[in-house]
Amino acid sequence: MTGLIGRRPRPSGIDRSEFGARYGLFAVLGAIVLVNVLITPNFATLRNLELTLIQVVFVMLVGVGMTLVIATGGIDLSVGAVMGLTSVVAFSLLDQGPVVVVVACLLAGLAVGLLNGALIASFNVQPILITLGSLIWVRGLAQAISDGRKEYFDDPAMHFMGLGRIAGVPFQVIVTLIIVVVVAFVVTRTVFGRQLVATGGNRSAATLAGVPIKRTLIASYAVCGTLAGLAGVFITARVGSTDPTNFGVLIELDAIAAVVVGGTALAGGRANVLGTVIGAIVLQLVTAAMIMNNVDFQLSLIVKAVIILVAVYLQRVASR
Repeated sequence: MTGLIGRRPRPSGIDRSEFGARYGLFAVLGAIVLVNVLITPNFATLRNLELTLIQVVFVMLVGVGMTLVIATGGIDLSVGAVMGLTSVVAFSLLDQGPVVVVVACLLAGLAVGLLNGALIASFNVQPILITLGSLIWVRGLAQAISDGRKEYFDDPAMHFMGLGRIAGVPFQVIVTLIIVVVVAFVVTRTVFGRQLVATGGNRSAATLAGVPIKRTLIASYAVCGTLAGLAGVFITARVGSTDPTNFGVLIELDAIAAVVVGGTALAGGRANVLGTVIGAIVLQLVTAAMIMNNVDFQLSLIVKAVIILVAVYLQRVASR
């Protein structure tokens, strides 16, 4: 299989460019932490670590799903709209209990993902066009169902889901880390993971090798939509309200940035779930450090853009 997906043989020994691309992100993370420990008050505290993880949960969840999609050479712009839709679904089913709420929201996200994947796989349409259309109609559906209104609620089960803790660790962080571990295992240790990478690396060769391209594409978008649905439940539970207009707006860009910074190539053929998680944390730490040091938010956007460009450059170096 490896020979069929177009990878060029590497010379023996340590390739410094590949080493930098693979481990450079950890060096960047270490440098950011070190600098902030030295210059940012109250940075090196458990409370700050906890806040960072809580704030980055949504990007992590969406980013993990986006990693699978981008690994196939695709992209999903509808994830933010799915979060808006599932917030409305969650509110409408509150009286049915938390299990029904979560299952319904996951199914709503799954349905959007399956539709995206089926259209892309069946009609060979550019993923950006299909998912851009989904961004529009899914957001419109959420606004139509709710008349565009925010709805506030006070539900104990949802309150726990949003702000509760287990052994002192935020519930949302625990669930997200479990999902990260499971998806990372699937990508690196299962046949589906190899099919995912083969589909994005060299689709023609993967087809000749018997890889189920359509099924792999549909599955990747289905997982992405489902995780976006879970992110929608989490943000609804944390805020204690719905917001079909604003929940998830631009999160697709944050997720894509985390994926790229984490080492998954936009061209496909590579999936680094752990890298996506570290990328999301790096970008969140940059923003948090800027805020804690009273630096203009606009400057933090510039710094994040530079980090993304450096990550893309390292990918290009490694692929030569």
